[in-house]
Amino acid sequence: MSYILEIILLGLGNLALHKLRSVLTSLGIILGVAAVIVVVSIGEGNKRSALKDIEALGATNIIVRSTKPSYSESTSQKRTLFISYGLKRVDLRRLKSAFDADLPVVELKAVGAEVRHGPDRIISQAFGTVPEFLELANLRVESRGRYLRDSDLENKTSVAVIGHDIANTFFKLKDPIGQQIRIDMVPFTVIGVLEPVGFAGGAGAAQLDRDLNKDIHIPYTTSRVRFGDMLVRRESGSFSGENIELSEVYISASSTDEVIPLSEQVRRVVEVGHKTGTDFQLIVPWELLENAKRAMFIWNVMLISIAAISLLVGGIGIMNIMLATVTERTREIGIRRALGATRSDIVMQFLVETGSLSAVGGLIGILCGIMVSLGIGKLIPWLMSLSFFENLYEGEIAINPVVTLWSIVVSFLVAVGVGLVFGIYPAIVASRRDPIFALRHD
Repeated sequence: MSYILEIILLGLGNLALHKLRSVLTSLGIILGVAAVIVVVSIGEGNKRSALKDIEALGATNIIVRSTKPSYSESTSQKRTLFISYGLKRVDLRRLKSAFDADLPVVELKAVGAEVRHGPDRIISQAFGTVPEFLELANLRVESRGRYLRDSDLENKTSVAVIGHDIANTFFKLKDPIGQQIRIDMVPFTVIGVLEPVGFAGGAGAAQLDRDLNKDIHIPYTTSRVRFGDMLVRRESGSFSGENIELSEVYISASSTDEVIPLSEQVRRVVEVGHKTGTDFQLIVPWELLENAKRAMFIWNVMLISIAAISLLVGGIGIMNIMLATVTERTREIGIRRALGATRSDIVMQFLVETGSLSAVGGLIGILCGIMVSLGIGKLIPWLMSLSFFENLYEGEIAINPVVTLWSIVVSFLVAVGVGLVFGIYPAIVASRRDPIFALRHD
């Protein structure tokens, strides 16, 4: 044990004699380890954010949405400003009759476009729906209010549950419960406020093509009575009308294993009334989740591979310096051999030095990688707030790096391994020096 300790102390002592050279030699390892940790932390943070966004849609949910076909596809209605497309109430009846009663099937009907409260107004979207939608969509209502009830549907009451952004826009300094808003001039009383939805600007919202924090929910029966099926839009002095009976239908599977097979059944049922299949879209969050996981894995592998090049360059740098060190210390090697040191002792001494360079460089790289990962989440938004970058990019950039234990362990072990592998050759070269020649070397 004392013999091994002596070799380690000797190797560390030799490195301490040339501090600057040792630091520069291990610089490639430091940058490589730090790069791996930073890249993995950014990739992991983005992955978790994207997966959380998609999971928020409901892992067992299947969403059927009405989509407007292009005019080239609507050949029978090319020359009219009023078109009819999308899901029908008969599609809803087919879906409910095709599946067991324990599989929830919930409808949404988009109504209105302009929301007013007093002199304030915003462009938003209201949806007629049923009480079961709250649980299916993983939404929650703030404690001071409530969601829609069956009695609201039976009585066709003019009540509304508003999104978090709507509440902040209209009711910053007062309680929105009991206040009145107007949806396309139709009055509604606010009975609840939805808790903020975290994926308002994320992958989930991208799939739904709207900001859920600006949604308004009203009873489905009220939406039919007060708004009907015809949506009239005024654009550039012209009028256009769209007849849409249902905007979306949510179907919930009993487990994630049944999501994909159930989605195929749903598609076949809906296609019965939509031969072209161009006026509806099927969104399967579970399928999106699996695709996102695969895409993130491939992305992480690619980024880590790029960062690993730094480790390779660092290993080559260590080998280059150690080969120069062998020439520089030829006389020392000869003296050690003459005093009884074996070839394995010489190999061990040089491997200790290369291993120490790699280990110390790895530890410094870990520290740098963690510090950069923790700081980059604040640094990037700050940089993008500068006037120079604001002109180059419009929008908000949010980076939430997550430092993972496996990236630290793997990058450190790889760094040490690279140092040892690239240090073996110089060590063998040193051990094969002829003692007599080495003693005569000046």
